[in-house]
Amino acid sequence: MNIIVCVKQVPDAKDVHLDTVTNTLAREGVESIMNPYDQYALEEAVRLVEVHGGEVTVITMGPPQAEEVLRQAISCGADQAVLISDRAFAGADTWATAYTLEKAVRTIGTFDLILCGKQAIDGDTAQVGPGLAMRLDIPCIACVQKIRQVAGKEIVVERMMDDGYDVVETELPVLLTVVKDINEPRVPSLKGKMKAKKAQIKRMTAADIGADPRCIGLPGSPTQVMKVFPPQARGEKAVFAGNLDEQIAQLVVKLAPYL
Repeated sequence: MNIIVCVKQVPDAKDVHLDTVTNTLAREGVESIMNPYDQYALEEAVRLVEVHGGEVTVITMGPPQAEEVLRQAISCGADQAVLISDRAFAGADTWATAYTLEKAVRTIGTFDLILCGKQAIDGDTAQVGPGLAMRLDIPCIACVQKIRQVAGKEIVVERMMDDGYDVVETELPVLLTVVKDINEPRVPSLKGKMKAKKAQIKRMTAADIGADPRCIGLPGSPTQVMKVFPPQARGEKAVFAGNLDEQIAQLVVKLAPYL
């Protein structure tokens, strides 16, 4: 079973701030981590290969320093990793990113399953996974909380819904986006860290994947951030003092004109 896992290097959530000049996330001097949702996708891929055999290939599109998350992925059980990196990819929106990943996946070769995190914590769009599936012309099941069974070319999963879950069956190949309920990611072992340190990370440029320059980076992005601003404060603020009963009485008086 050959599985591809898409991961992303993102700024650590506690250090995120916006550059008001470029209207993008300020990444200079900010610690980067593997997107948390992608860690669950990676763990699920490794578990599937442990049961069914095969290989886990991890890919990411990003700057040279994104190699760090690929080595982390290898330390957690991935077999090989591919860094898709080129200055021409800069400024890509979700549409251009999905295109770039599609070209990379087709360059890598055959696969049975693609796993992605539900969304990235820096953009929160949840669009790249489904967009990649659409471009590859394969089924996509989003928000998967459990893989029930993989038998031959059939896969059965549970898709999280607001009021429970759906049981969905489809044929491989398929792309799944997963939520954190699916598993508990493992901690890298010493052996895994040593393997990651020595691993050869394959690199691919825009030319290597045969990407059309008009479809990547800023030129290939139909959506752009034009303005970033904090939301305006609305309404009044009130602070109540005293014990609980006194605070409740004050709240009732405050709300009375609106009832």
